[in-house]
Amino acid sequence: MTTHTTTTQLLLPGQAAAPEGPVDVHMMYVLHHAFRRDLRAFASAAAHTPLEERTTWRALSARFEQFGWALHHHHSGEDTGLWPLLRERSAPEDVATLDAMEAEHEEIDPLLTACAAGLTRLADHADEDARAALVVRLVAARESLGRHLAHEETAAMALVQRHLTQADWTHVEETAFAAKMSLSRVVFLVPWVGHELPDTVRDQLLADAPVAMRLIHRLTAGRFARRERAIFRYAA
Repeated sequence: MTTHTTTTQLLLPGQAAAPEGPVDVHMMYVLHHAFRRDLRAFASAAAHTPLEERTTWRALSARFEQFGWALHHHHSGEDTGLWPLLRERSAPEDVATLDAMEAEHEEIDPLLTACAAGLTRLADHADEDARAALVVRLVAARESLGRHLAHEETAAMALVQRHLTQADWTHVEETAFAAKMSLSRVVFLVPWVGHELPDTVRDQLLADAPVAMRLIHRLTAGRFARRERAIFRYAA
């Protein structure tokens, strides 16, 4: 257990907690911000986008695929890299938290599959019943993911601070989260992560990022923001 030092933890709008400790987990919280932001936007867009707007529904469907990939990639990294390491380090009374993390991932997956199917249907057909069902599923996904993220921020990140070192965390980030990612996915993720972050947080992320990431952001952020405005233009 390493608790000899502390680092300033990031606390973003909507975030449930940021347990104190020595490990800088800011990218975890930045990703959580993006996941929350996206599901809010999808739920609102599904409720308000006119059924006859085929182009917009197709864009929403394609954009949801990107969101689903990002969330699946993140959860896979936790399931294969972070939770097993915490199981090795944690006390027996902490195992219930890790069991819950995995169970919550399994709860979210079928909701996302149902949402994707609903968007696919609406990309091809003006179906009011399909829209009503999609809105219910997106709200359920938003609420389920919201509960999970809050639980993770409150309980699982406390275990990270109690049992891991910065070197442990960096290793997990490099081997479980950043590995096996295509260039096209990176080009999506860089502007996606920074979108609608507080300016000071985004500026610090870019200042700390490798030169290649800063270049990608410079080349893609404006186009990404314009596409977001078009895709979600009916969201309230």
